[in-house]
Amino acid sequence: MGLNLDYISGQTPLDEDEKEGLLIPTIATREELDEFEQQNIEDALQWVLGKTLKAETILTEKFIRSLHKRMFGHVWSWAGKYRKTNKNLGIDKWQIPFALKALCDDTLFWIQNETFSPDQIAIQFKHKIVCIHCFPNGNGRHSRLMADIIINKIFNLPLFSWGANNLTHQNDARTHYLKALKAADRGHYEMLLKFVRS
Repeated sequence: MGLNLDYISGQTPLDEDEKEGLLIPTIATREELDEFEQQNIEDALQWVLGKTLKAETILTEKFIRSLHKRMFGHVWSWAGKYRKTNKNLGIDKWQIPFALKALCDDTLFWIQNETFSPDQIAIQFKHKIVCIHCFPNGNGRHSRLMADIIINKIFNLPLFSWGANNLTHQNDARTHYLKALKAADRGHYEMLLKFVRS
């Protein structure tokens, strides 16, 4: 019996070889997978919120990959590793390390030069890293946690509320979130900035 997943709007399907990276063979449904992943993510959240972190540490390939591994490493063998296939969104797989380095450098520049407000810096980073789509799966949840880390650890501001809802399930909040992301794709961040504090 293999892993049979139903995908909702905005989710990236896993390739068959990526599904084979599942470390818990008893998982058979999306609900079971979500439950195990959520436990893993909560462990990662406890780890990161208990740390003192500087921008120069957070905005590195090493930290970004290790965070993904902490979020999904108990569930997926490929956690923290860049995707090896191209997806329905994201840049070409070979460009990932270069695009990520450029994004980290840009974000450090924005912070050092106060180019944007703290919320806008965190949200632009979140949007741009999800557009790169570094990993086979979990990019949305990883990008939201990265934004929370940036806003909380670098700017010492409260975590984002993300519409005060579970964005991994199909609901009104997810629909609004995806609409805000599409606006951000066109360079309009206002809707997303409002949503993350709602």
